[in-house]
Amino acid sequence: MHLIYPYRNREIQRVKNSLDSLARQVVNDFRVYFVNYGSAEKYTSEIKDLCREYDFVKYSYCATECQPWNKSRALNSVIKKLDAGFCFVADIDMIFHPRFVEKAIQLQETEKTVYFQVGFLEEQEKTEEKSFEDYKNYRKSNYEATGLSMFPVKVLQELRGFDEFYHFWGAEDTDMHVRLKNAGYEVDYYDNEILMLHQWHPSYRSNESNKLMEDFQINGIVQLNHQHLKFAKQHKVTKVNLNGWGETHSRKEIERLENVQISFEFTNEKRQIDDLLFGQLPKFRNEIVKIAIKRDFFYNSPKYKLKKLAGKKVPEFYSQKQQNDKILLHLISFYRDVPYIYQIQDCYITFAINIK
Repeated sequence: MHLIYPYRNREIQRVKNSLDSLARQVVNDFRVYFVNYGSAEKYTSEIKDLCREYDFVKYSYCATECQPWNKSRALNSVIKKLDAGFCFVADIDMIFHPRFVEKAIQLQETEKTVYFQVGFLEEQEKTEEKSFEDYKNYRKSNYEATGLSMFPVKVLQELRGFDEFYHFWGAEDTDMHVRLKNAGYEVDYYDNEILMLHQWHPSYRSNESNKLMEDFQINGIVQLNHQHLKFAKQHKVTKVNLNGWGETHSRKEIERLENVQISFEFTNEKRQIDDLLFGQLPKFRNEIVKIAIKRDFFYNSPKYKLKKLAGKKVPEFYSQKQQNDKILLHLISFYRDVPYIYQIQDCYITFAINIK
């Protein structure tokens, strides 16, 4: 049995809690594929050392620090290479019952997916080492929580893995269930007992901001993801990622983008940004393009504000947050399959794409 852990910039202790619970399994017929999807160096050095402590863990790293979180691609980078059998999509917050692997193997049936009820620990529940049965303060998930699933590998490969359109948070797991059912495969919910506990953490959506921040965000991305899911349901989508899936790019390819010189500079004037995205980028083929975007000196100046207040004609500008959301959404929609980087420094945006 294969367990896949997608990871990025999370506390080391909660990962240790999860891997320790797997080390206590009564059946050890499993392998963990731990995918570090672009964590910062301070996390990467520690998590790599931690993974070395467990002989059942195979560690890999994706050079995606300058790209937003894409759980689907992290998972697909492993799924695409597996030979057969079943894979379980894990979460670094999970604490497993000692008989989880044993029970999961018993539930395996050809071409059937099984997902599990989970106990969500309360904030006050401490996670110091103790037996699974000693955890008391948790609430149970229901059938709508689809994230902890065990899949037949060949079926996932047939459908070309998880949909890599989904970035940041939400819907990629439910989408996978929807497409399995659309393709005629069975999906079962196991809630006879609690075999996993989820360590408490604040909601990721609580970190959303209307201001430009150095960690990647797009306002409304959760709603967009759910609209994409709605389309899959309505139109009976099965296969996705038709131009390629599970491909990651080497550190060398990313460094090449980081070191290339700026090709063009633009300001946050609306017509410049729109022309960049819809008029200029589509023209390039087989070359690296690096763009810098600075704030226009006229934007937010007293003269601009006075003219706008007086009703005079003035240029239209995107706010820094608006241009961030527009550009980043464009990149993940149209350039996610080629090497690219995106950086925010002091409210100054640069991005580079190796356009094929």
